[in-house]
Amino acid sequence: MKISKGWIILIVVVVILFLLFSWGTGIYNKLVSQEEGVGKAWANVENVYQRRLDLIPNLVNTVKGVANFEQSTLTAVIEARAKATSVQINPKNLDEGSLQKFQDAQNGVSSALGRLMVVMEQYPQLKATQNFSELQAQLEGTENRISVERMKFNETAQAYNTYLRSFPANILSGMFGFQKKAYFTADKGAEKAPQVQF
Repeated sequence: MKISKGWIILIVVVVILFLLFSWGTGIYNKLVSQEEGVGKAWANVENVYQRRLDLIPNLVNTVKGVANFEQSTLTAVIEARAKATSVQINPKNLDEGSLQKFQDAQNGVSSALGRLMVVMEQYPQLKATQNFSELQAQLEGTENRISVERMKFNETAQAYNTYLRSFPANILSGMFGFQKKAYFTADKGAEKAPQVQF
């Protein structure tokens, strides 16, 4: 049985199309998998920030019991928490602007909590309570978790962004709308060492 030239060409074309389809499917599926990894890492970041926000009402209630405590400091903490809870980001749209807005809100919470801790140094009876000590330890642990999860997020986003920009994935990523993800960055002014004067 002799196969005609037309059939050979058709078989070659079908094989080439099948290989191209398989290649494209593999790249697309890896992009989806890596984007989902970024989403998971982002959820972990949000989770530890939420843990910190959940500790704030307990901390405020513990501090309220101390007579003559500065009400403006407590109000600043409560307002910073409210602002931080209002900032929601879709992990599919993690661009630099939205991530900066989230980071600014969280920095507001950090700053307000820092001022609260400084003011609490003036109240030894508060520092001596077990409830306050436990909350302070939980906040410190949460800050460490935040740092770890931010680092993991940046690593996951970097792997995704690198693959997204690599050839030939960059061809398909543009066709299917995959976007580069932003990173957490150091706070403004963090590059300058503080000056200590005695």
